Amino acid sequence: MTVMILGLVIFLGMHSVRIVAADWRQTQIQRLGLMPWKALYSVISIVGLGLAIWGYGRMRLDPIFLWSPPSGLAHLVALLMIPAFILLVAAYVPGNHLKARLGHPMILAVKLWAFSHLLINGRLGDIVFFGAFLVWAIFDFRDMRRRSQQPQPAPRMVSTLATVVIGLVAYYLFAFHLHVWVTGVPVM
Repeated sequence: MTVMILGLVIFLGMHSVRIVAADWRQTQIQRLGLMPWKALYSVISIVGLGLAIWGYGRMRLDPIFLWSPPSGLAHLVALLMIPAFILLVAAYVPGNHLKARLGHPMILAVKLWAFSHLLINGRLGDIVFFGAFLVWAIFDFRDMRRRSQQPQPAPRMVSTLATVVIGLVAYYLFAFHLHVWVTGVPVM
């Protein structure tokens, strides 16, 4: 579990720089330039995420069970993931009503993903992994709401419909085809 925690610290730590050290981040951007900062940020984040995922997989080989969730929760988690995928897509489709109304749909998607996976997983490593993402998303969402927002394009119904359709298709593909391949665990 040490590798997973190290990866989480690196990945979520890098994603928390703006929350805990905004002035330092701005100094680094001015010193390095925006594109080199983004490249460094990306490389460190990818290394952290890779370590977290690898460590998560290793943790699953020798799990420590804290509780056994009721099997019926799998259906609830499957349902909660539908809006999570739609929110994730809403972060990238310009001019949709969800982004205009919520402001930070990707962070909300991470919250929903992490919370729902905490419901269905009772191993210590799962609780650390998904709990870390949930705690980070709560603090990041709060921080993003405090910062000034960039103006968004006026929402259009066609963009919102595209967001929902793409989100549903992404959910279907991941839940019924990719989840077991990526995680080794079927959705239900």
